[in-house]
Amino acid sequence: MGGIASIGVPGLIIILVIVLIIFGPKKLPEIGGAVGKTFSEFKRSTKGLMDDDEDEKETKEAKETKKTDSL
Repeated sequence: MGGIASIGVPGLIIILVIVLIIFGPKKLPEIGGAVGKTFSEFKRSTKGLMDDDEDEKETKEAKETKKTDSL
C-alpha cells in the first residue's frame, strides 16, 4: 500500500539491473538525460504554478485590505 516510496534501495538496484539488461550500457546515459530533462521541466512547471497561485492570493489579500481601508 505504500506505493513507490516503499521500494527501498534493494528494489531500486533490481530495477536498475533490469533496465541495464533491457537497454544496454550504451543507451543508459541517453535515457538518464531524457529522464533528467523531463523531471527538470516538471519541476519548473510546478514552480510556475505555485508562483502563480501565490501571486493570486497576494492580489486577493491586497483587494480585501483596500476594501476594508476604504470603509
